[in-house]
Amino acid sequence: MTYCVGLLLKQGLVFASDTRTNAGVDQVAISPKMHVFEVKDDRVIVLMTAGNLAITQAVIAHLKAAIESNVAETKHLNNVNSLFEAASLVGAELRAVFERDAEYLKNHNIDFSASILLGGQIKGERPRLFNVYAAGNFIETCAETPYFQIGETKYGKPIIDRVVKYDTDMMDAVKCLLISFDSTIRSNVSVAAPIDLLRYKVDTLHADSYQRITENDAYYLQIRQGWADGLKSVFSSLPNPDWC
Repeated sequence: MTYCVGLLLKQGLVFASDTRTNAGVDQVAISPKMHVFEVKDDRVIVLMTAGNLAITQAVIAHLKAAIESNVAETKHLNNVNSLFEAASLVGAELRAVFERDAEYLKNHNIDFSASILLGGQIKGERPRLFNVYAAGNFIETCAETPYFQIGETKYGKPIIDRVVKYDTDMMDAVKCLLISFDSTIRSNVSVAAPIDLLRYKVDTLHADSYQRITENDAYYLQIRQGWADGLKSVFSSLPNPDWC
Protein backbone atom coordinates (compact mmCIF):
# COMPACT_ATOMS: atom_id res chain seq x y z
CA MET A 1 0.00 0.00 0.00
CA THR A 2 1.03 3.60 -0.36
CA TYR A 3 -0.30 7.13 0.06
CA CYS A 4 0.21 9.99 -2.39
CA VAL A 5 -1.41 13.42 -2.54
CA GLY A 6 -1.25 16.17 -5.14
CA LEU A 7 -2.62 19.67 -4.49
CA LEU A 8 -3.38 22.30 -7.13
CA LEU A 9 -3.23 25.74 -5.51
CA LYS A 10 -3.32 29.32 -6.72
CA GLN A 11 0.35 29.63 -5.72
CA GLY A 12 1.38 26.37 -7.38
CA LEU A 13 1.42 22.64 -6.70
CA VAL A 14 2.33 20.50 -3.71
CA PHE A 15 3.16 16.81 -4.04
CA ALA A 16 3.72 14.30 -1.25
CA SER A 17 4.23 10.54 -1.20
CA ASP A 18 5.29 7.96 1.31
CA THR A 19 8.06 5.49 0.46
CA ARG A 20 6.99 2.19 2.02
CA THR A 21 6.59 -0.91 -0.11
CA ASN A 22 5.65 -4.31 1.20
CA ALA A 23 4.90 -7.76 -0.17
CA GLY A 24 4.09 -9.36 3.16
CA VAL A 25 4.92 -8.66 6.79
CA ASP A 26 8.56 -9.69 6.36
CA GLN A 27 9.21 -8.01 3.01
CA VAL A 28 9.14 -4.29 3.82
CA ALA A 29 11.35 -1.87 1.94
CA ILE A 30 11.73 1.77 0.91
CA SER A 31 11.13 2.75 -2.71
CA PRO A 32 10.51 6.26 -4.07
CA LYS A 33 7.06 6.78 -5.57
CA MET A 34 7.70 10.36 -6.73
CA HIS A 35 9.42 10.87 -10.08
CA VAL A 36 10.39 14.29 -11.44
CA PHE A 37 10.89 15.05 -15.13
CA GLU A 38 12.35 18.51 -15.65
CA VAL A 39 13.66 20.65 -18.48
CA LYS A 40 14.71 23.79 -16.66
CA ASP A 41 12.91 26.94 -17.78
CA ASP A 42 10.59 24.84 -19.97
CA ARG A 43 8.74 22.26 -17.88
CA VAL A 44 8.40 20.41 -14.60
CA ILE A 45 6.35 17.20 -14.62
CA VAL A 46 5.90 15.17 -11.45
CA LEU A 47 4.53 11.61 -11.33
CA MET A 48 3.49 9.78 -8.16
CA THR A 49 2.59 6.11 -8.29
CA ALA A 50 0.48 3.67 -6.30
CA GLY A 51 -0.49 0.04 -6.81
CA ASN A 52 1.53 -2.94 -8.02
CA LEU A 53 5.15 -1.78 -7.88
CA ALA A 54 6.22 -3.93 -10.84
CA ILE A 55 3.55 -2.29 -13.01
CA THR A 56 4.32 1.29 -12.02
CA GLN A 57 8.08 0.78 -12.25
CA ALA A 58 7.64 -0.59 -15.77
CA VAL A 59 5.63 2.49 -16.77
CA ILE A 60 8.26 4.86 -15.35
CA ALA A 61 11.06 2.89 -17.03
CA HIS A 62 9.32 3.11 -20.43
CA LEU A 63 8.78 6.85 -20.01
CA LYS A 64 12.46 7.38 -19.20
CA ALA A 65 13.58 5.13 -22.05
CA ALA A 66 11.56 7.19 -24.53
CA ILE A 67 13.41 10.33 -23.41
CA GLU A 68 16.79 8.60 -23.61
CA SER A 69 16.14 7.15 -27.07
CA ASN A 70 16.79 10.54 -28.76
CA VAL A 71 14.50 9.56 -31.64
CA ALA A 72 13.22 12.87 -33.04
CA GLU A 73 9.68 11.72 -33.86
CA THR A 74 9.16 9.94 -30.51
CA LYS A 75 6.78 11.71 -28.15
CA HIS A 76 7.97 11.76 -24.55
CA LEU A 77 7.52 13.79 -21.39
CA ASN A 78 10.29 16.23 -22.34
CA ASN A 79 8.74 17.26 -25.66
CA VAL A 80 4.95 17.01 -25.38
CA ASN A 81 3.16 20.33 -25.83
CA SER A 82 0.77 20.15 -22.86
CA LEU A 83 0.09 18.37 -19.59
CA PHE A 84 -2.96 16.81 -21.25
CA GLU A 85 -0.64 15.20 -23.80
CA ALA A 86 1.61 14.07 -20.95
CA ALA A 87 -1.34 12.41 -19.19
CA SER A 88 -2.32 10.75 -22.47
CA LEU A 89 1.23 9.44 -22.85
CA VAL A 90 1.23 7.98 -19.34
CA GLY A 91 -2.17 6.41 -19.97
CA ALA A 92 -0.87 4.82 -23.17
CA GLU A 93 2.10 3.35 -21.30
CA LEU A 94 -0.24 1.88 -18.68
CA ARG A 95 -2.31 0.25 -21.42
CA ALA A 96 0.84 -1.12 -23.04
CA VAL A 97 1.94 -2.72 -19.76
CA PHE A 98 -1.58 -4.11 -19.32
CA GLU A 99 -1.48 -5.69 -22.76
CA ARG A 100 1.86 -7.29 -21.94
CA ASP A 101 1.34 -8.39 -18.32
CA ALA A 102 -2.36 -8.51 -17.38
CA GLU A 103 -3.03 -12.08 -18.53
CA TYR A 104 0.04 -13.39 -16.71
CA LEU A 105 -0.97 -11.57 -13.53
CA LYS A 106 -4.49 -12.99 -13.79
CA ASN A 107 -3.07 -16.51 -14.06
CA HIS A 108 -1.40 -15.91 -10.70
CA ASN A 109 -4.55 -14.38 -9.16
CA ILE A 110 -3.01 -10.89 -9.08
CA ASP A 111 -5.07 -7.84 -10.04
CA PHE A 112 -3.71 -5.27 -12.47
CA SER A 113 -3.57 -2.41 -9.97
CA ALA A 114 -1.98 0.96 -10.71
CA SER A 115 -2.76 4.64 -10.25
CA ILE A 116 -0.61 7.61 -11.21
CA LEU A 117 -0.90 11.26 -10.28
CA LEU A 118 0.64 13.59 -12.85
CA GLY A 119 1.06 17.30 -12.36
CA GLY A 120 3.29 20.21 -13.14
CA GLN A 121 3.61 23.00 -15.66
CA ILE A 122 4.78 23.31 -19.25
CA LYS A 123 5.81 26.73 -20.49
CA GLY A 124 2.87 28.50 -22.11
CA GLU A 125 0.14 26.89 -20.01
CA ARG A 126 -1.00 27.01 -16.40
CA PRO A 127 -0.12 24.37 -13.78
CA ARG A 128 -2.35 21.30 -14.05
CA LEU A 129 -2.96 18.08 -12.11
CA PHE A 130 -4.30 14.74 -13.42
CA ASN A 131 -5.25 11.36 -11.98
CA VAL A 132 -4.44 8.53 -14.41
CA TYR A 133 -6.28 5.25 -13.79
CA ALA A 134 -5.15 1.67 -14.46
CA ALA A 135 -7.19 1.61 -17.68
CA GLY A 136 -5.18 4.55 -19.01
CA ASN A 137 -8.03 7.05 -18.83
CA PHE A 138 -7.70 10.10 -16.63
CA ILE A 139 -9.40 13.10 -15.06
CA GLU A 140 -8.18 16.61 -14.26
CA THR A 141 -8.65 18.44 -11.00
CA CYS A 142 -10.10 21.94 -10.76
CA ALA A 143 -10.28 24.94 -8.43
CA GLU A 144 -13.46 23.58 -6.80
CA THR A 145 -11.80 20.27 -5.88
CA PRO A 146 -8.09 21.10 -5.90
CA TYR A 147 -6.54 17.76 -4.94
CA PHE A 148 -6.18 14.08 -5.77
CA GLN A 149 -5.20 11.17 -3.53
CA ILE A 150 -4.17 7.64 -4.49
CA GLY A 151 -3.39 4.58 -2.41
CA GLU A 152 -4.57 4.47 1.20
CA THR A 153 -6.72 7.61 1.03
CA LYS A 154 -9.40 7.34 3.70
CA TYR A 155 -7.48 8.23 6.86
CA GLY A 156 -5.89 11.40 5.50
CA LYS A 157 -8.86 12.72 3.54
CA PRO A 158 -10.92 14.46 6.28
CA ILE A 159 -8.25 17.01 7.21
CA ILE A 160 -7.64 17.91 3.56
CA ASP A 161 -11.38 18.34 2.97
CA ARG A 162 -11.65 20.68 5.94
CA VAL A 163 -8.56 22.81 5.29
CA VAL A 164 -7.40 22.91 1.68
CA LYS A 165 -8.99 25.26 -0.84
CA TYR A 166 -7.61 26.54 -4.15
CA ASP A 167 -6.48 29.79 -2.50
CA THR A 168 -4.97 28.15 0.60
CA ASP A 169 -1.48 29.42 1.38
CA MET A 170 1.09 26.90 0.17
CA MET A 171 2.80 26.52 3.56
CA ASP A 172 -0.55 25.95 5.26
CA ALA A 173 -1.17 23.26 2.66
CA VAL A 174 2.18 21.66 3.53
CA LYS A 175 1.20 21.54 7.21
CA CYS A 176 -2.13 20.01 6.26
CA LEU A 177 -0.45 17.33 4.16
CA LEU A 178 1.91 16.37 6.97
CA ILE A 179 -1.06 15.98 9.33
CA SER A 180 -2.84 13.97 6.64
CA PHE A 181 0.16 11.66 6.39
CA ASP A 182 0.48 11.39 10.17
CA SER A 183 -3.18 10.34 10.41
CA THR A 184 -2.66 7.72 7.70
CA ILE A 185 0.58 6.37 9.18
CA ARG A 186 -1.03 6.06 12.62
CA SER A 187 -3.91 3.97 11.24
CA ASN A 188 -2.22 1.87 8.56
CA VAL A 189 1.15 0.15 8.98
CA SER A 190 1.54 -0.22 5.21
CA VAL A 191 2.16 3.55 4.93
CA ALA A 192 5.32 4.97 6.51
CA ALA A 193 7.97 7.68 6.42
CA PRO A 194 10.18 8.86 4.86
CA ILE A 195 7.80 11.24 3.09
CA ASP A 196 8.87 12.83 -0.17
CA LEU A 197 7.56 16.40 -0.45
CA LEU A 198 7.87 18.78 -3.40
CA ARG A 199 6.57 22.34 -3.66
CA TYR A 200 6.30 23.91 -7.09
CA LYS A 201 5.58 27.65 -7.45
CA VAL A 202 3.68 28.92 -10.49
CA ASP A 203 5.83 29.85 -13.51
CA THR A 204 9.19 28.97 -11.92
CA LEU A 205 9.61 25.99 -14.29
CA HIS A 206 12.14 24.52 -11.88
CA ALA A 207 11.72 21.80 -9.24
CA ASP A 208 13.99 23.33 -6.62
CA SER A 209 11.98 22.73 -3.44
CA TYR A 210 12.20 19.01 -2.67
CA GLN A 211 12.38 17.61 0.84
CA ARG A 212 12.63 14.05 2.19
CA ILE A 213 11.03 14.02 5.64
CA THR A 214 12.07 11.21 7.98
CA GLU A 215 10.11 10.06 10.99
CA ASN A 216 12.63 11.88 13.22
CA ASP A 217 12.50 15.18 11.35
CA ALA A 218 12.22 17.94 13.98
CA TYR A 219 9.46 19.88 12.22
CA TYR A 220 7.45 16.74 11.45
CA LEU A 221 7.66 15.69 15.11
CA GLN A 222 6.53 19.16 16.18
CA ILE A 223 3.53 19.05 13.84
CA ARG A 224 2.58 15.53 14.93
CA GLN A 225 2.73 16.38 18.63
CA GLY A 226 0.97 19.73 18.22
CA TRP A 227 -1.86 18.13 16.26
CA ALA A 228 -2.27 15.31 18.79
CA ASP A 229 -2.29 17.73 21.73
CA GLY A 230 -4.66 20.08 19.95
CA LEU A 231 -7.14 17.31 19.19
CA LYS A 232 -7.12 16.18 22.81
CA SER A 233 -7.60 19.75 24.03
CA VAL A 234 -10.51 20.46 21.69
CA PHE A 235 -12.12 17.11 22.50
CA SER A 236 -11.90 17.79 26.23
CA SER A 237 -13.53 21.19 25.76
CA LEU A 238 -16.58 19.84 23.92
CA PRO A 239 -19.77 19.73 26.03
CA ASN A 240 -21.38 16.47 27.00
CA PRO A 241 -24.78 15.74 25.45
CA ASP A 242 -27.82 16.81 27.50
CA TRP A 243 -29.95 13.83 26.43
CA CYS A 244 -28.20 11.09 28.42
